[in-house]
Amino acid sequence: MATRIEIDHRVRHPEKQHRPDNPIARKPSWIRVKAPTHPVYHETRALMREKNLTTVCEEAACPNIGECWSQRHATMMIMGEICTRACAFCNVATGLPQALDPTEPQRVAGAVRQMGLKHVVITSVDRDDLEDGGAAHFAAVVRAIRAETPETTVEILTPDFMRKGNAADQVIDSRPDVFNHNLETVPRLYLSIRPGARYYRSLRLLDRVKERDPSMFTKSGLMVGLGEAKEEVMQVMDDMRSAGVDFLTIGQYLQPTRRHAAVDRFVTPEEFAGYEAIARAKGFLMVSASPLTRSSHHAGEDFARLQAARNAQDATRGPAGAGR
Repeated sequence: MATRIEIDHRVRHPEKQHRPDNPIARKPSWIRVKAPTHPVYHETRALMREKNLTTVCEEAACPNIGECWSQRHATMMIMGEICTRACAFCNVATGLPQALDPTEPQRVAGAVRQMGLKHVVITSVDRDDLEDGGAAHFAAVVRAIRAETPETTVEILTPDFMRKGNAADQVIDSRPDVFNHNLETVPRLYLSIRPGARYYRSLRLLDRVKERDPSMFTKSGLMVGLGEAKEEVMQVMDDMRSAGVDFLTIGQYLQPTRRHAAVDRFVTPEEFAGYEAIARAKGFLMVSASPLTRSSHHAGEDFARLQAARNAQDATRGPAGAGR
């Protein structure tokens, strides 16, 4: 018990302690959500505790947790709860992670079976401390889910595996149904918002997925409200399409604490609708753009729409137009 208390009271973001406070702006009416009260929410939470599983829903303080967990949808975060990166937007704890747990793939697969999930999203912390960035472990989780519940479609949201050679190929070869890696923001803001990452490395990873398996769906997401210009967002859309990305998500950045990057502004629902229209015109098969859009929000329903959009596109193009 003493160890658990010590862990709970550690400094969650030690790298941010020297930063000045950024006041947290009051959220507009279109962003506020109700506190979770549904009994299924508590059932989902209890199952995560029983299986000793971590979810990005909790660790990243997702505003949609009440809605998703009330529908037994939870995005499981593997490879521990401590990240080796220190992104200015992220609420996941940073520091030196513990060793990987070899029982985790089976525990995750068991939870997927017990929850009866038709579609599951698996994400992770960054593990720059590991030789392969955790790629083999990620692939093992996908294979365990396939073995336990073959009918479940699997969506993954991965790190960039930067400076890990071709480690990401192991994850691609485990054949998830959707390979997601978020670009998060525009290139100009990477140094301040995502300093441990490189824009073109992330873009190259998405391109590599399509090179290795042209049939695999790829997905990427952006946060807005960090100071980006509309023209910069449109350029990122073009870059994603050049890499063959099928599905784009755009959501409002929400500041987790005073030590995180400040919200530059709250983007209106009308502006999000405009971004969605532009993205669809650029050729994305699926677009989700709204203040509360997050990478895994409504992922199961969106996957069905993604499949339908590809089928419609293939029918239009005919056999000669199949593929990328």
